[in-house]
Amino acid sequence: MKDGVTYEEAIQAVEAHVRNFFSGHPIDSTRYDLGTGRREALPGFRILTAGPGSRVDGWTYVTAGCWGAVNDDGHGREFILSAPVRDESFAELLAMVAYYHLSHRLDLEHGMPIGRPWVPGSACDHLLICLPYLHGPGLEHCPVPTGHARLLWTLPVTTAEMEFRREHGHEALEDRFDQAGIVPTDPHRPSVV
Repeated sequence: MKDGVTYEEAIQAVEAHVRNFFSGHPIDSTRYDLGTGRREALPGFRILTAGPGSRVDGWTYVTAGCWGAVNDDGHGREFILSAPVRDESFAELLAMVAYYHLSHRLDLEHGMPIGRPWVPGSACDHLLICLPYLHGPGLEHCPVPTGHARLLWTLPVTTAEMEFRREHGHEALEDRFDQAGIVPTDPHRPSVV
């Protein structure tokens, strides 16, 4: 229990929010086992997977369980990953983000190395935490009992893009993305710098 809310209540609130937002899309909720020594840190952790439908034509993966493990006065984070296909490796990557969040408190404009290409052959080997531009504020803001979860997007980016961001700032990088008209779910998109 965290702040009078059980982990399960928080997870159910996030899942209901995601199901409402992606109404009409196929949605799976999978209890994700983080493994020995980690599962206790995120009790009941789930990955929600929304398939293509009227809102988006790709796949959307969403964490459910980060808020219950890490929140400040009822305000916490969950994370979104958008992908071109359904693949267990995307759920695995998002689970890695969730566990990393426990000790690093990820928030807007944070970044993290993946340690490998996002998908084989991709130049994207980092994740940048952004607003969920593909989905808008309707998915971003999720009420949970006694608080609020903010669902933030994990955008795959290149090492060069992360270096550019460190030198020129987050907004300058987002401007480059806009100018280039990137397709964020294209694992083989060229770097914008």
